[in-house]
Amino acid sequence: MDITRDIVIDYIKSQYGTEPEFPWEGDPVSCVFRHCDNHKWFALIMRVRKDRLGMAGDTPVDCMNLKIDDPVLHDMLCHSDGIIPSYHMNKRHWITVLLDGTVPGPKIFELLDVSYRATMRKRKK
Repeated sequence: MDITRDIVIDYIKSQYGTEPEFPWEGDPVSCVFRHCDNHKWFALIMRVRKDRLGMAGDTPVDCMNLKIDDPVLHDMLCHSDGIIPSYHMNKRHWITVLLDGTVPGPKIFELLDVSYRATMRKRKK
């Protein structure tokens, strides 16, 4: 089963109890998810043209930015299909995961959990 943005949003709502925020006026697609206590982002879901992600073509693709603090894991992930250094964020600490079926659902949910933990308040980790 392909993991769509709607499936990811439903997972985030049920797993972390947070709703999407749409901070950019005129952009009803891009949404961020924040921790309820410290308001730090742990996920950004957006639709980006493929050529802006270094891919062939200019059709839009859904993707998600996630924080990965571990540099070794970050480097390993960036060599996986469907995962690239972050689009439009710090490439040392964030990755972009394609939501086009390239990355299996369990892997997406695992990476979401990693990002959620990486952005928690230090004492809760």
